Amino acid sequence: MESESKQHRGLKKGLYLIPAALTAANIGMGFLAVLSVVIGVKASGGEAIDGRTATEYFDFAARAIGFAILFDTLDGRIARMTGTSTEIGVQLDSLADVLTFGIAPVVLIYGWAFESIPSSETGLHNLAVFALFMYLICGAFRLARFNLQSNKPPSEEQGPRKYFVGMPIPAGAGVIAAIVHFSPTPLHESFGSSERVLIWLVVGLMALLGFLMVSTIRYSSFKSLGTGRLPIYPILLLVGFGMIVWLYSQYVLLILATVYLAHGLLGAAYRNLPFRNRSTPDQV
Repeated sequence: MESESKQHRGLKKGLYLIPAALTAANIGMGFLAVLSVVIGVKASGGEAIDGRTATEYFDFAARAIGFAILFDTLDGRIARMTGTSTEIGVQLDSLADVLTFGIAPVVLIYGWAFESIPSSETGLHNLAVFALFMYLICGAFRLARFNLQSNKPPSEEQGPRKYFVGMPIPAGAGVIAAIVHFSPTPLHESFGSSERVLIWLVVGLMALLGFLMVSTIRYSSFKSLGTGRLPIYPILLLVGFGMIVWLYSQYVLLILATVYLAHGLLGAAYRNLPFRNRSTPDQV
């Protein structure tokens, strides 16, 4: 009996390593994304490095952020399922998110869209840098608010939390990564004369993402998804969907990121319709 008890305690300790390893993988993906962008910027200004162009480095950085979102989703879910969630794990996860979903996307967008802004366009360059800074600050604020809200138990009326207040920072980073993955060639190389217009659009996108993160707009959390026993058919559909993502990742990931971004805005607009406010109060 004593041997079985020691074995059980050893297994329990081993389970604590799984979320920590996934968080470490999240940090590693953020580190690789930043490093790839730095090398990609060098490649965009001259000859290819190690036979790879800036497009390949930027695409690799976008993919790394995408994998980091997967690792970030799994570490919290596994910690809750195995009862191995710890306070230090929560804090480490937030620090990892600042790097991977805050700094890495900012560096990626700067290298992909803003680094080639001509020196004569000082005002536009400074505005672009300011938009990136505000995205980072809003993301850090979003994480701080999430940590405070996570320490509060859900109300009895509300039940388990089914939504986030404000768009999660991984979703914001996912939108950026999906766009770059869809068209990884630097803007000045792929769009030429249209580059200035697109730069303004990217600045507007960064401002929108920052606003959504600090807003009170509700976004689905999907925390209850997959926590119960699943029959075989949903599992097969999930496997098939994974294959579709693998084969058509440029299109599927961009569509998913756009739909998730839009569904919070559409939900907020619906809840604020005049006829709905008169008929039934907001219950969610």
